[in-house]
Amino acid sequence: MAMESSVLSNCDYSHNVTFFYNLVGKKINLMWTTRDSVVIGLGLTVCLIVVLANLMVMVAIFMNHRFHFPIYYLLGNMAAADLFAGMAYANLMLNTGPWTRMLTKEQWYIRGALIDISLTASVANLLAVAVERHQTIITMQLHSKMSKRRVVLLIVGIWAVSIVMGLVPSTFWNCECDLEDCSTVAPLYSRHFLIFWASLNLLTFFIMVAVYTRIFIYVRYQTRYVSQHTLEMRHRQTVVNLMKTISMVLGAFVICWMPGLVTLLLDGLLGEASHANTYEKFCLAIAECNSMVNPIIYTLRDDEMRRTFKWILCCLCRRGGDQQKELSLVEMDSPLPEETLGCVPKSED
Repeated sequence: MAMESSVLSNCDYSHNVTFFYNLVGKKINLMWTTRDSVVIGLGLTVCLIVVLANLMVMVAIFMNHRFHFPIYYLLGNMAAADLFAGMAYANLMLNTGPWTRMLTKEQWYIRGALIDISLTASVANLLAVAVERHQTIITMQLHSKMSKRRVVLLIVGIWAVSIVMGLVPSTFWNCECDLEDCSTVAPLYSRHFLIFWASLNLLTFFIMVAVYTRIFIYVRYQTRYVSQHTLEMRHRQTVVNLMKTISMVLGAFVICWMPGLVTLLLDGLLGEASHANTYEKFCLAIAECNSMVNPIIYTLRDDEMRRTFKWILCCLCRRGGDQQKELSLVEMDSPLPEETLGCVPKSED
C-alpha cells in the first residue's frame, strides 16, 4: 500500500503536451515553414486518394457477387482499415507542427490512438487472411466454407481488439507517472509500451511470412503431381494467382511498416540515443503510402476487380453527366465480357 501511494503521488496530470515535448527534447515549431506547408498539402492529397481508392475497393466487393466469399470480405475489411488509416493520417496532418501546442492531452492521445487502431486492424486482418488461406490451400480449395456469420464475428473481433490496443496508452500505459520512461517519438507514450507494441507487430509479421512460405512450398509440391490433369491445373493456378496477390499485399505492408516499427522499437530500447526523431517523419510517410498500394495491387493482379472498377467509374461518369435516365446495376453472378460491363438503362417495361 505504501508503494502504491508513493507511485500515485508521483503522478502529476497537470502537465500539458508542450511540457512532455520539452522534456524529451522534441522541438515544436512556432511558425509554419514553406517545407511544412508543402508536406501538409501533399499529405492531405495522399490521404484523399487513399480514402477514395479503398472506398472503391469496398464498393466493388459489395456490388460484385463473385466477390462474396470470406477471403474477399476480409480483403474488404483490409480496405476499410486502410480507409480508416487515411482519415487517421489526415487528422494527424491537421494537428501537427505549430498546431501541436494547442492540443490537449486528450486530443493528443486520440491523434495517436487513431494511427494505432488502423495499424492493429491491418495486422489483425492480414493474420486472419493468412489463417483462412492456410485452411483452404491445404485442401486446395479456392474459397473457405466459413459462414458469413463467423466472418462478421471475426471482423467485429478484429476491430474490437484494435480499439482496445489503441486506447491502452491513454488509459494506463503512458509515462505521466514515470517521466523518465517517456518516448522521444511519442512524448506521452511509455517506452516500455512501444517495445511491447513494436515487438508484437514484428513477431506477427514473421509468423505470417512463415505461414505463406509454408503454403507456397505445399502448393508447389502438390502441383507437380497433377500436371497431367488440365482442370485441376487450372483450379490450382487460380488458387496460386490469388495467393500471389495476397502475398504482394503482405509484402507491401511489411516493407512499408517495418522501418516505422523498428524505429519505435529502437526508441523504446535506447531513448534519445536512438535519434529516432531524425527519421521519424520519413518512416511515417512510407507507412502512409502503404494504404494507397493495396488498391493498385488489386487493379494490376485481379482482372475481375479491374473490370468492376471500370464498371463503377462508368456508372459515376454517366450519373455525373446530364443524362437523367434511371440506371440499374448489372447482374454480375456470371462472367461477362469486359465490353458489356456498364450502367444499363432499365427497360420501359
